[in-house]
Amino acid sequence: MWPLWPLAALLALSQALPFEQKAFWDFTLDDGLPMLNDEEASGAETTSGIPDLDSLPPTYSAMCPFGCHCHLRVVQCSDLGLKAVPKEISPDTTLLDLQNNDISELRKDDFKGLQHLYALVLVNNKISKIHEKAFSPLRKLQKLYISKNHLVEIPPNLPSSLVELRIHDNRIRKVPKGVFSGLRNMNCIEMGGNPLENSGFEPGAFDGLKLNYLRISEAKLTGIPKDLPETLNELHLDHNKIQAIELEDLLRYSKLYRLGLGHNQIRMIENGSLSFLPTLRELHLDNNKLSRVPAGLPDLKLLQVVYLHTNNITKVGVNDFCPVGFGVKRAYYNGISLFNNPFPYWEVQPATFRCVTDRLAIQFGNYKK
Repeated sequence: MWPLWPLAALLALSQALPFEQKAFWDFTLDDGLPMLNDEEASGAETTSGIPDLDSLPPTYSAMCPFGCHCHLRVVQCSDLGLKAVPKEISPDTTLLDLQNNDISELRKDDFKGLQHLYALVLVNNKISKIHEKAFSPLRKLQKLYISKNHLVEIPPNLPSSLVELRIHDNRIRKVPKGVFSGLRNMNCIEMGGNPLENSGFEPGAFDGLKLNYLRISEAKLTGIPKDLPETLNELHLDHNKIQAIELEDLLRYSKLYRLGLGHNQIRMIENGSLSFLPTLRELHLDNNKLSRVPAGLPDLKLLQVVYLHTNNITKVGVNDFCPVGFGVKRAYYNGISLFNNPFPYWEVQPATFRCVTDRLAIQFGNYKK
């Protein structure tokens, strides 16, 4: 009996460090850091959970595309050199895996009859064209993985049931207004690795979305995009060309608890910018060009992790991280990284880290020119 590894992996909770694109089956994007283990989950987690497989009709075991492996309601057709979506797929299929093939086009009737499909995997093909009605039969689709293809635009008419969309590593340059219209269940979009510039986002492009998680990393952004969903808990913009954080850039994102801005070119964070993030718990500013610790960190009562390594910080003040006095900050830090900065770490006063859990939470390291 063929092992049911794809479905088991789909339903498993995996652990991943922030901002690293892990294996395909890392569905939750939750890095499991100890400071984030209370009542929260990553935005990539579905809202409705595992589909009720027992309520579906019996499996049509005789219907399995040639060369594929079919078990229960999983059809696994990866790594077969397929040029098109295969026929004879059982109508009760809930997971269809077509990754690592040579499919270049999704046609109108490719998914006809697959009304129970929950997850569709099209990663690492050559898809450049999608018929406007290709996804119409997929009324229960929640997870669409179409990364590492040749798409130049967001696919039209995405299923209204969709919860998670991964479309990174394509050739998308524009996100037009209305492309996500009607996707009220969507809570996670991963669209990094596309040549997106700030001008590529039309005003209102994200209107109507209530996202928890958005990643636009490894793109060509020079600033934080405007009008992103106010509902965001996680925003990852690492590996871009952002140069500064201005006062109004973070005004609308008061619900963020994780902000990733590592590997940019940030030299300046305007005073007061971080005050709009009262629930922030994790801040990544590593591998930038900051010359000092950003102002306002002591006022973020829930902040627990700050990555500032590999910058140009020349001095660390006694009140840069902790509020004046004791017992003011509600959450203690359990991670501050400052290594690979040109300040003399032996001159930093011990009181600088009075609101840190223990000394092992602080990483200085050595600076090398």
